[in-house]
Amino acid sequence: MIKINVSTLLIKYKKSIVILFFMIALISGVLQSFVSVNYDMVDYLPEDAPSVEAMNLLEDEFAESVTNTRVMVKDVTIQEALQYKQELTAIDGVSNVMWLDDAIDLKTPIELADEDTVENYYKDQTALFSLTIADGNEVEVTNAIYELIGEENAVAGEAVDTAVSQKMTGSESFNAAALLVPIVIIILVLSTSSWLEPVFFLIAIGVSILINLGTNIFLGEVSFVTQSVSPILQLAVSLDYAIFLLHSFQDHRKHTTDIEEAMRRAMKQSFPAIAASAATTFFGFMALTLMDFEIGADLGLNLVKGILFSFISVVVFLPALTLWFYKWIDRTQHKSLLPSFKGVGHVVMKFRIPSLVIVFIILVPGFIAQSQTNFIYGSGELPDDTRAGQDTMMIEETFGKSTPMVVLVPKGDVGKETALSNQLKNMNHVTSIISYPNTVGSVIPSDYLDDSITEQFYSDNYTRMILYTDTDKEGEITFSLIDSVQETVNTYYDKENYLLGESVTLYDIKNIVTADNKIVNIMTIVAIVIVLLVTFKSITLPIILLVTIQTAVWINLSIPYFTETPLVYVGYLIVSTVQLAATVDYAILLSENYTENRKQMPAFQAIKHTINQKIFSISISASILSSVGFILAWTSSNPIVSSIGLLLGRGALLAFILVVFFLPAMLFTFDTIIRKTSWKANFFKEK
Repeated sequence: MIKINVSTLLIKYKKSIVILFFMIALISGVLQSFVSVNYDMVDYLPEDAPSVEAMNLLEDEFAESVTNTRVMVKDVTIQEALQYKQELTAIDGVSNVMWLDDAIDLKTPIELADEDTVENYYKDQTALFSLTIADGNEVEVTNAIYELIGEENAVAGEAVDTAVSQKMTGSESFNAAALLVPIVIIILVLSTSSWLEPVFFLIAIGVSILINLGTNIFLGEVSFVTQSVSPILQLAVSLDYAIFLLHSFQDHRKHTTDIEEAMRRAMKQSFPAIAASAATTFFGFMALTLMDFEIGADLGLNLVKGILFSFISVVVFLPALTLWFYKWIDRTQHKSLLPSFKGVGHVVMKFRIPSLVIVFIILVPGFIAQSQTNFIYGSGELPDDTRAGQDTMMIEETFGKSTPMVVLVPKGDVGKETALSNQLKNMNHVTSIISYPNTVGSVIPSDYLDDSITEQFYSDNYTRMILYTDTDKEGEITFSLIDSVQETVNTYYDKENYLLGESVTLYDIKNIVTADNKIVNIMTIVAIVIVLLVTFKSITLPIILLVTIQTAVWINLSIPYFTETPLVYVGYLIVSTVQLAATVDYAILLSENYTENRKQMPAFQAIKHTINQKIFSISISASILSSVGFILAWTSSNPIVSSIGLLLGRGALLAFILVVFFLPAMLFTFDTIIRKTSWKANFFKEK
């Protein structure tokens, strides 16, 4: 049997491989422009979620959906407001406009109408309209509304938030890349001995990113979170693979003048570290695909693909590219730009006891605090420096908060409808209700009225009531109100009643992602433990590594609790997985080198030597990942993306600190136990 040497084939066909990868990347770059981006979080709820079932029923039974936009126009009379209503209704993409004339009969003087009802729509010569903007038309419709009402008036709501996200995602991704690439190049230049070598790193990972983006064409669409975060995260977590390979290549060139032989040795030596690093990240991201809330699954699938393509690019494309153009690297050599790290290990080990004491003191409070953080389950509020943010404040200052909620109950019993409508109207935080008994009157049979009047209240099978509340979109008060409304409706209709609206959707998201958190964390830890067990063939080492990185995760996620800062839950859930999967590489690199050095020297000397050898590589990797996170936080106006960036940037720094100070202390302290619980440890024994 002929044994095929992969490295020999790569070297032999290096030019063909480079050309092939560039062609695939070029095609993928074109294809990615045809991948649509979904900005609606509702689409990522499972089909059996109560709010999704309710939304599907509403769309089947009624022509209009739930109102998702508020438009405020100042200095208008009743007649002028009615004219604005007609013009808003005429905009393509607006399926419904509700105003005061839908709540009361304007043929009678408004002075005789219920004051609270009137002031929900018209106050101090200012009119407030509630609109329904169809999915997919948010940008065009909001632009048309801005043009109609001018700068002095305001628009706010779920559809506006979606439109802003669509406008910002492309430009903000470009801004993030424009900041990130120069920073990464600077970091890589400092870490290498060639001005051109960093370009090879970025080309290898850049090609894999383009391929990953292009293959999304087979998925049809991606979420806005994936579009914003996935390419930058892929760069951050997989750049290590390229660094491992080329650093090993440069080391072997010092021992042989044969370039191809140096690459063969480098590929053989670096492959286990690259494979272990990729495997932990791969399986960590695989855990995200288990989420019922499919934004996490969407991002997880893209990151899994990204890691796979990065791994293939580094072990196939990068060696071929390097061998073809290695002379360019040689011609751009420079002296080391950073001082030697020799002696750092001695300094670090002086702090081993304080490191252990401090970490064990804060470990338990950190674990408890990270689960007590005040969470936001939606996309959060837009920044105040955007027009959408300012418009929201302007509307709330005049009319207060208003979150609509729709109740659907079986049609047929007018008495029940009247009793339920009255009870809902009198609930705390319900400012008004639009229902047939409340708006038209239960004494007037609906059969005697024109369909244009009754169709907003009745379908063939269901009755619709619209509640307006003064609560936020989400929060303890909002979710408590939803429970109260549901209990009230259940007393009249124990079956086939439905609630829907933005706040109800967020209530479902809360319940689903809270359950997801347990599954994702458990599966991430189990997957990483298995990889670590296979890598180190030890029982103790995986536990020590996981304690180190998981402690960094808990400290990171507990900070919002101590600073009393609400945390977007989707960001929390994703980062709790991503930080663990991405930064465990630092611990693997240090521990792997320690076990090798430990075969030749005593524990204390081995750990000092390991720190001196690997602190530079770990610091480069951590600085890149941290830079990626902080740049995402600074450049994104989307609260979910921004929170992911902030947590990731801070998490990478914390992981670096614990791996450099706490992990060596743990390795030294438990050295004897590690030796006894590792298969064929072959640790050095002092005579």
